[in-house]
Amino acid sequence: MDILELIGRKRELFSIDIENNQLEIDRLVSSSHFLVIGGAGSIGKAVVKEIFKRNPLKLHVVDISENNLVELVRDLRSTYGYIDGDFRTFALDAGSKIYDAFIKSDGEYDYVLNLSALKHVRSEKDPYTLMRMLEVNVLNTIKTVEQSIANGAKKYFCVSTDKAANPVNLMGASKRIMEMYLVDLGKQISISSARFANVAFSDGSLLHSFEERLKQNHPIVAPNDVKRYFVTPRESGILCLMSCLFGENGEIYFPKLDENEHLVSFTEIADKFLLEKGYQPVYCHSEEEARTSVMELKKEKKWPCFYSSSDTTGEKAFEEFYTQDENITLDTYIDLGIVKQNLSVDKNLLTGFQQSISSMIDRSSWSKEELIDLFHSLLPDLDYEDKGKYLDAKM
Repeated sequence: MDILELIGRKRELFSIDIENNQLEIDRLVSSSHFLVIGGAGSIGKAVVKEIFKRNPLKLHVVDISENNLVELVRDLRSTYGYIDGDFRTFALDAGSKIYDAFIKSDGEYDYVLNLSALKHVRSEKDPYTLMRMLEVNVLNTIKTVEQSIANGAKKYFCVSTDKAANPVNLMGASKRIMEMYLVDLGKQISISSARFANVAFSDGSLLHSFEERLKQNHPIVAPNDVKRYFVTPRESGILCLMSCLFGENGEIYFPKLDENEHLVSFTEIADKFLLEKGYQPVYCHSEEEARTSVMELKKEKKWPCFYSSSDTTGEKAFEEFYTQDENITLDTYIDLGIVKQNLSVDKNLLTGFQQSISSMIDRSSWSKEELIDLFHSLLPDLDYEDKGKYLDAKM
């Protein structure tokens, strides 16, 4: 499958930037110790591969998914073989006390990269999953930065999202709040970040579901009024590594994609995907029609599709990598832009937010309304509307 063609691009991003900085990238990686948290997810795996193939002195990978770590190792061994450095994987939850013991036993890393995140808008539908989102995206970030400071790391990198720019959902807002904490913690350690486009065909994504639907003889479903920017898995790994190695304290890297050329609708990709698989898209008028017509249409090399307008909480019609209030640099790289953080962060508000979250967890009781009020304490202009309907309520 030609991913670039499916997402409407003719060339891969960052190849010139990598070429221009290849010697320095190789020198830094081959002489350094790395810890990658969340390193077996789609983005994490891409980052680990970019580091591994440059023969680091130490590369430790932590992820909560044992199965994904096994597949990561198989992938690395099958693609690149072995390195001279210390390469190990650990099936750990970065939020756990067991992880704290792991860090205490070693913790000596030059670069700590945090790729762990709850990234789905659907994760904000109930107060418990929403709290888990805050724990992973905010509290675990604070903890792992503080551990990096204590252990003398030279650099901390954390992945953000394009949805953190003018957020309209709580997932994006949680990442924007994370960025606020990074500004404050950046007074003690150099921290850089990256705002992402959607990673095409990453685990759990809508594009990945297209492949799963075909395997399971299900119809293809997509919103017909939502456009997104996309990067390939390898591009996501390069974006993170470039920001980690070269980003200055407080800088956020993002891919230079043009809204007129690179914003692509899910329905455009779905149609191209089906045609590449040898099926003609057939547009249905309801979920039921789409569900019940798969097998008959499949015999004719056709596939049922149900495309509808977005009516669920947290969906943004298009994405943006920065706000008009942020300082942007576009001339350092060919395909990479840089946000120069100019956030004014109230330390008392940050402390109060963290204490409130910890207090709720300790008492094992909170409501979604309480959490939304806390979001507004740090993001008073957050444009969030709960429509009472979430993606889990749709096919």
